[in-house]
Amino acid sequence: MFLRILNCPPPTWWGFGGLGVVEASRILLGVVGKTNVGKSTFFAAATEAVVEIANRPFVTIEANVGVSYVRKTCAHVSLGLPKCDASNSLCIHGERFIPVRMMDVAGLVPGAHKGRGLGNRFLDDVRQADVMLLVVDASGSTDPEGVPVKPGSYDPVEEVKEILNEIDEWMYSIVARDWSKFARTVDTSGTLDVPGAIAQRLSGLSIRKPHVIEALEKTGLMDKKLSSWTTDELRTFMKTLRRIAKPVVIVANKIDIPIAEENVERLRQEYPEYPVVPTSAAAELLLRKLSKAGAIKYLPGDKSYTIVNEKAIDEKTRRLLAIVDRVLEKWGSTGVQAAINKAVFEVLDHIVVYPVEDPNKYTDKEGRVLPDALLVPRGTTVRELAYMIHTDLGKTFLYAINARTKQRIGESYILQDNDVVKIVAAAK
Repeated sequence: MFLRILNCPPPTWWGFGGLGVVEASRILLGVVGKTNVGKSTFFAAATEAVVEIANRPFVTIEANVGVSYVRKTCAHVSLGLPKCDASNSLCIHGERFIPVRMMDVAGLVPGAHKGRGLGNRFLDDVRQADVMLLVVDASGSTDPEGVPVKPGSYDPVEEVKEILNEIDEWMYSIVARDWSKFARTVDTSGTLDVPGAIAQRLSGLSIRKPHVIEALEKTGLMDKKLSSWTTDELRTFMKTLRRIAKPVVIVANKIDIPIAEENVERLRQEYPEYPVVPTSAAAELLLRKLSKAGAIKYLPGDKSYTIVNEKAIDEKTRRLLAIVDRVLEKWGSTGVQAAINKAVFEVLDHIVVYPVEDPNKYTDKEGRVLPDALLVPRGTTVRELAYMIHTDLGKTFLYAINARTKQRIGESYILQDNDVVKIVAAAK
């Protein structure tokens, strides 16, 4: 409904200024869901990329890839510094926006894992994702084929079930093709590294050995010969592995439509294992457009906006902002930034650290204050951080300095969120 009222062309603005020199994190967020539920609107709002948006199925055919941002209060604020000199990211009003990659893939329909619709193309793209932002129509105004229907006509709880089932069946079909041959080979080889063998077999799905080990432990299959697994056990294992290696955030889109509110609560009750984020991608899209045009002041993820140019707000826009106001008052944000943050900071469990050269001034060798904000998995050691920055730095690591406490820390020190560290190494 909101998009039909909005009736705006594909976005061509760049609210963050383009950031052509910034390299995004290796993290890849996959925007998935059935066709015509607002995936491309969410992607456009999150990345400000130019994509086609229309109220019909299969608008997205080729995967769109762009750069989005996680938002976190910058370390310079807690350090009492007046500002920072963000280089690999952005710092706006004390908020650090750190780039991550995002992919919007073709929409799914029932039977996609068998190649129906654009299923093969979708599933080939989504294998790269570290976490899936599953966009669903919380208003129930899109049928299983992606055709617009009256709000409340379709159940978003069922929609989530169908999409996850398609992905699970696709992953199962990949491993089931030659499982018997693979299992016999592993069993007769005498290898003790069964998880490693399975991980190698599934490396094309961006699945790693720790994922496999966790799935084997959760399904109780760790000590069972692969060739003795039943079909049901293999299916259960792959479903468990998907939950671990391809975690999901449910983006309950179209909350600007009144009936969506009760469906958000139902989604939370039915899928307690997945975060559910109430979202209006269309509202975020409008706010970013108006911000770029200088009509309002708005920062992605804010709870409100300020009109700074009344003349730029015509009557139609004012009516749309009334809808946005209701969304912000009810939910506290449009949900777009919240979904991205939820995926990176909670589901993937990453933290932000700041490497510096001068631990007293918090600067790099060029004198820039806190230029780099890096996303790393929680549990990363300071030596592992050194390797992430440069291989030679990791190899010749001596010690590090916690710039906040001025204390020397060893290679096994586990980095904490918002740490500022200087790495000392023999390598220049």
